[in-house]
Amino acid sequence: MSISIKTPEEIEGMRIAGRLGSEVLDYITPFVKVGVTTGELDRLCHEYMVKVQGTVPAPLNYAPPGYPPFPKAVCTSVNDVICHGIPGDKVLKDGDSVNIDVTVITKDGYHGDNSRMFLVGKPKLQARRLSEVTYECMWLGISKVKPGAHLGDIGHAIQQHAEKNGFSVVREFCGHGIGKVFHEEPQVLHYGHPGTGEELVPGMIFTIEPMINAGAREIKEMPDGWTIKTRDRSLSAQWEHMILVTETGYEVLTVSAGTPPPPAIVLAKDAVAA
Repeated sequence: MSISIKTPEEIEGMRIAGRLGSEVLDYITPFVKVGVTTGELDRLCHEYMVKVQGTVPAPLNYAPPGYPPFPKAVCTSVNDVICHGIPGDKVLKDGDSVNIDVTVITKDGYHGDNSRMFLVGKPKLQARRLSEVTYECMWLGISKVKPGAHLGDIGHAIQQHAEKNGFSVVREFCGHGIGKVFHEEPQVLHYGHPGTGEELVPGMIFTIEPMINAGAREIKEMPDGWTIKTRDRSLSAQWEHMILVTETGYEVLTVSAGTPPPPAIVLAKDAVAA
């Protein structure tokens, strides 16, 4: 499959989808607290998408080859769950960390895909540090995006920062191209070597969504066919943005009023580069 280069009209559609996807995370933020179930968070997100935004939750009944249909509107991955956690009766406790992954489909068929980490109650030091470093990893990867750069530049920046901080990068899952199709080419690995992989050109849109483990990188698939956990039961974290390659660099498409700002490590690098 070839990489889709988006037209100006498609890019505008993706800007709208990205903002709407981010606004779901803004909306759910105050509800992520001790005592709430992941199923209730899913219900609230689903209701907001359908009744307020007029969007459709892309994960609901999504069934790629070899997978059962995903039964919920969002993914909620708690503590040692790396990704694709299925919302249910899990009650969030003080000190838990949870990733909420949201993808909306607009009335025009465009996908807006993003995720954030949430620390519940009084977070454990390791959970806070892991979330912070994972956020920095995502942004260091984003900062490499520009025409003429390569996908390996993104993966290398992420891997280098994660491993420098004593963490590991999950290799079985990656970012992906996106548009009117949920998962397109290219695959965006979160590890690699500079100068390798596909060359970036204006009009590409893809996600950068590193999954970083506090322990070893090995994974374990649960019997439900979706939930992925760390094999050693260590904590895992993930952040995700949807990125457009522009003529001069990049544009983050999953931006809304509540989007966290870039971390200091990236702002400092940008200041030096300028």
